Amino acid sequence: MAGSGNAVADNGGIAVTGIYNDHSIVLLPPEVLRAAAKVKAPRGMDNLPYLPGHFVGREAELQSLDSALRTLGQVHLQAVHGLGGVGKSALAAHWVATRARSHGLKPARWITADSPAGVQQGLAALAIALQPALAKVLTTAALAEYALQWLAGHTGWLLVLDNVTDPADIAGLLARAPGGRFLITSRLATTWTTATTVIRLDVLDPAESLALLTRITTAAGPRDLDGAAELCADLGHLPLGVVQAAKYLAQNPLLTPRDYLGLLRADPAGTYQQGGEGRTAAEGTVARVWRVTLDRVSELQPFAVGVLRALAWYGPDRIPADLLDRIPDNAFEPMPTPREVADAIGLLNAYSMIDVDPATRSLGMHRLVQGLARTPDPADPHRDPVLVEMARVYATVALHKVVSPMSWRDPASWPQWRSLIPHIDALAHNTQVADDLPDMAALLDQAGGYLHGQGLADRAVPHLERALAYRERNQGPDHPDTSHVLNNLAAARHAIGDLAGAVALLERAIAVTARQWGEDHPLSVGSRVNLAVVHMEAGDVNGATAVIERALADSLRLGGEDHPLTITTRSNLATAYLAAGHFDRALDLQTRNVAVSARVLGKDHPDTYAARLILTQASQAAADPARAVPLYERLRRGQEEALGEDHPLALATRANLASAHQAAGDPHQAIEEYQHVVDDRARTLGRDHPHSLAARGHLADAYTEAGDTEQAIPLCEQVLADRLRVLGEGHPDTFAARESLAGAHRAAGDLGQALLLCGQVLDDRRRVLGEDHPDTLDTLSNLALIHVERGDRDKAIPLFEQALAASARALGEGHPHLSATRLNLASAHLEAGNPGRAIPLLEQAVDTNVDRLGEDHPETVNALHGLAAAHRDEGNTVKAVPLCERVLASHRRTLGKDDPQTLKSASNLGLALLEAGDTARALPLLKATFRAQKRILGPAHTDVLTSAHNLALAHHTAGDLGKAIRLYWKVLVMCRPLLGEDDPLTISAQAHFAAASAERDARRAAR
Repeated sequence: MAGSGNAVADNGGIAVTGIYNDHSIVLLPPEVLRAAAKVKAPRGMDNLPYLPGHFVGREAELQSLDSALRTLGQVHLQAVHGLGGVGKSALAAHWVATRARSHGLKPARWITADSPAGVQQGLAALAIALQPALAKVLTTAALAEYALQWLAGHTGWLLVLDNVTDPADIAGLLARAPGGRFLITSRLATTWTTATTVIRLDVLDPAESLALLTRITTAAGPRDLDGAAELCADLGHLPLGVVQAAKYLAQNPLLTPRDYLGLLRADPAGTYQQGGEGRTAAEGTVARVWRVTLDRVSELQPFAVGVLRALAWYGPDRIPADLLDRIPDNAFEPMPTPREVADAIGLLNAYSMIDVDPATRSLGMHRLVQGLARTPDPADPHRDPVLVEMARVYATVALHKVVSPMSWRDPASWPQWRSLIPHIDALAHNTQVADDLPDMAALLDQAGGYLHGQGLADRAVPHLERALAYRERNQGPDHPDTSHVLNNLAAARHAIGDLAGAVALLERAIAVTARQWGEDHPLSVGSRVNLAVVHMEAGDVNGATAVIERALADSLRLGGEDHPLTITTRSNLATAYLAAGHFDRALDLQTRNVAVSARVLGKDHPDTYAARLILTQASQAAADPARAVPLYERLRRGQEEALGEDHPLALATRANLASAHQAAGDPHQAIEEYQHVVDDRARTLGRDHPHSLAARGHLADAYTEAGDTEQAIPLCEQVLADRLRVLGEGHPDTFAARESLAGAHRAAGDLGQALLLCGQVLDDRRRVLGEDHPDTLDTLSNLALIHVERGDRDKAIPLFEQALAASARALGEGHPHLSATRLNLASAHLEAGNPGRAIPLLEQAVDTNVDRLGEDHPETVNALHGLAAAHRDEGNTVKAVPLCERVLASHRRTLGKDDPQTLKSASNLGLALLEAGDTARALPLLKATFRAQKRILGPAHTDVLTSAHNLALAHHTAGDLGKAIRLYWKVLVMCRPLLGEDDPLTISAQAHFAAASAERDARRAAR
């Protein structure tokens, strides 16, 4: 009797009121589950995209950074008039590389913050740098959140947020992580608050510009620098232009700066002297340098110029170098050789047209250079409109070739997806919708699926809408590819809460697939399931359940048990069962489904994770504590690592874990867990908080169940006194505390005191809660149980009958309390020697439990076992045998063939067969069971001795007195010291040994 009722954790525990489907949630392996606040930054985490090897001047700006970054806060490094190419990023990188450590700032992380997606991507990269194992188990959104938690829990770090275009994109990051330093580069001139240190960066002064040109040009030795100052002035002292011109001179040692200046001024149209209409001076300068540099590069290796045009369509940073393997020189040439790719990268890097990061095998390209390369100009042979268009096509095809074999659902591919998404986004942004190709539509479809799977459905929707528009425009509304995108877009819209939009899209998808493939096709079945899921979330649970049940039957028929559609449909059906309150069906279905998904898709596949999440919910909802325990343990570890041991969710989960241990028959483990909760509650909430009082009450109940009444009774008395003081005499929690004290006295054998306390609780609950309240009915049953233990069954049975009638009237036939009361009444009739009155009750309990909980639920199995025992007591072993077979079959399905409980059920079946006269079946079953138990439990275990006794009976019945006598004797020899002379098993073994020995002697005498 648990005086606190069924309450676990706070306010009675976790109430399952619905299904929460958050695909960003995953179950992490324990070895990588560490709270972000506890993770130390490993060495080598700095990730500067490049080291500016030819940095000059900027002493005033560097000193300003020194001063500003000594204290917590933000530093915004800003260009004058929105000018690009003045060296904002170079100055930031140089300061970090040369001065950050002297300020004690580590790690220093670089994030390209030109969009919300870029910020998120950078944070995800930080999380992976902290915990590399997270890359394949957390979504991008979850990784970013992990990084934010790490930043919030640590100090001394530096984040460089490069090229911020909208302060709103970084506002959340700045608010969440106040303990470090931010260095922000931006072209924005007027949007930063006055509280921010702003360093305005202009072009280089003439002396710095000349020094930069000179350093790069003369790196290999002295040179003729005639015209150097004039060249710098002509380039407007723009660092990007000066560097690229200097790199050109360094690659062409016979050229002087004046010669290069002549090349610049030989621009046939003179278009870029100071920038044409709509073009900034910086863009004009870069264009002029571009033309001269590309003329030379084209002479040396034409393929390199095509590479540069293709790279211009991607994001500016960390472009995977492997993409170049898929970019041809022209449409009529084969893919480039590795030597051609290496030469192109080396040449472009030498001329400072790109940056190369060997550590990550990635490339970078300045945004001004990219913008120029994407802009067609008939007057520039390197930007001929046809060549620019072909570069876009090549860039699209190359990305699609990389992505097409990748499954966005496979966690192993997630790191590669993260590296490609910024370039897919950039390609889509830089391409006009009217210019989309089939490869672009396929690329956006796959990217949309990945983003949705990562919990970024809002970013997925635009890609999927664009892919759908292309499919409908170019392939027609009834094309299979159109149906595929319709389903994906509907799922994304569902994820962002647009149920009406999702329904409309899915109805179109169903119509398309039905016309194309017929209704009996996996695509049609899948579309119907998707629509049913949306309707279920909209409230039509019963209708959705019926649709998904039919869909599962269709999927099994069409694709079989292992088809991915079958796995997904089962998970959806389990979710529907949970929503409808059919917890047993959900648990049974999802137990099988998790096993199939892990075998077919892999244990780390997102669909398997989703299936496990639903299984956890089903185990909890179905009140199957044995299955819930390991799931709660895993959940608790994750919460404590991620949220901290004192987080309310972590404490609630620990309390539920303790309750599950208690319900599963492990009160000692429950005590250990409850003690942690008691200590944590008292520390965080205070001893008199209701949750603290509840935790001590649960701990007291656990001591009672463990039989440690010396601990339980004083603790129960203290809890009752505290609740009387804090809550008062008429509070329901006070009633629960008094009932717990009654249970402790009952466990200690003081049935008189237990009866007195329980009677008082019954009167209080009737008065305050009413006759038909579930707590009142619990107390009525507990009072009846005390009468049973006192041997007063004449008083107990009417109380049970009263509780049964009230439960049926107030709670309904399917309520768990009704089934439990029915079993208690049946048990009382059995103990009173009336199996005939117990059997109808047990039969009804079995039928109700099978319908409510399923064949394999522990409560159903217990009812089956009781019914079998009742038939045996009545002498009807023929009816007992099939019931024992059902119990054994259930245990084998749920626990495995070697579980001790399964073996015990096998021994019971063997005995029932023996009593039914079926010795031929009983003997081999009992032999096999005895051997298995001895191997698993050891020879001295009570279950082993019981099976040995039953096996001896079988040999005795079969007429093999020699084997029977030897086994009886062995059992007797073991039972006497282990169980004592008065134990029923010892007495039975003694009696049967004597009878078998006498029978053997009689046979000998007869011969």
